[in-house]
Amino acid sequence: MTAENEKLPEIFIAVDVEADGPIPGPYSMISLGMAVAGHPELSFYTELKPISDEFDPAALAVSGLDRQHLIDHAPEASVAIRSAYDWVNSLRKIGRPVFLAAPAVWDGMFVHWYFMRYVGASPFGSTGSGVDLRSYWMGLTGCEWVESRKGKIKYALNLEGLPHTHHAGEDAAELAQVFAAVLKSRSTGLPEVE
Repeated sequence: MTAENEKLPEIFIAVDVEADGPIPGPYSMISLGMAVAGHPELSFYTELKPISDEFDPAALAVSGLDRQHLIDHAPEASVAIRSAYDWVNSLRKIGRPVFLAAPAVWDGMFVHWYFMRYVGASPFGSTGSGVDLRSYWMGLTGCEWVESRKGKIKYALNLEGLPHTHHAGEDAAELAQVFAAVLKSRSTGLPEVE
């Protein structure tokens, strides 16, 4: 990183993944959405062709995506992930990208695996680590894990009209808006957590 880039602010890139099974490799990431907290105009979405024949019908049903349509029409994983990698790196002119997810373990596992497999590097660093919304909220408020679900955070911050749809692009935008509100609440005062 250049000295000039070190002076840029961190930008939090909310990431959401939909997948057809519990782990990458045997199963596939089938869509990827990203959105920058505080910058609703900056977003990325792609669907991906499955990388294996294995899938869990219940996991696939969560996204509502049609597997055969993805096989026939979605870009190859290598193409989709290279586009995602390039998009994240294009943001470096405005800030230093920081991965953000809820939960970071689930989305991070798929995203890091795909970046390493198809690009050989992650735009979020060698470990692919980042911010987990629930852990961040627990640290800010002192609440217990059960009180750190995204729905509870939205309620505490009076965020209405932000549905969770299981569309990776829409859910990344939702997460970006929630995290922007969490960051704002640090300066305006945290709500009481019941």
